[in-house]
Amino acid sequence: MKSRHQAIRELLLASEDGLTVNQLAEHFGATTKTICKTLKTVCGVYIDRWTGPSRGQYAAVYMCVETPENAPRP
Repeated sequence: MKSRHQAIRELLLASEDGLTVNQLAEHFGATTKTICKTLKTVCGVYIDRWTGPSRGQYAAVYMCVETPENAPRP
């Protein structure tokens, strides 16, 4: 299976206001469980804030930092 890491980074960088797991899952046609697992391993992704509550639940809004071109790989 092809990694979505770079695609998620690019989408979050293009999104000025960030995206929730549900929005990412809808965009990629994936389950929220898959997106949650993937987000844990994507470099530079962080929770910017929480929205809600909606049906008693808060949703994390994810953002991504720009990585300098000369940054060494982890």
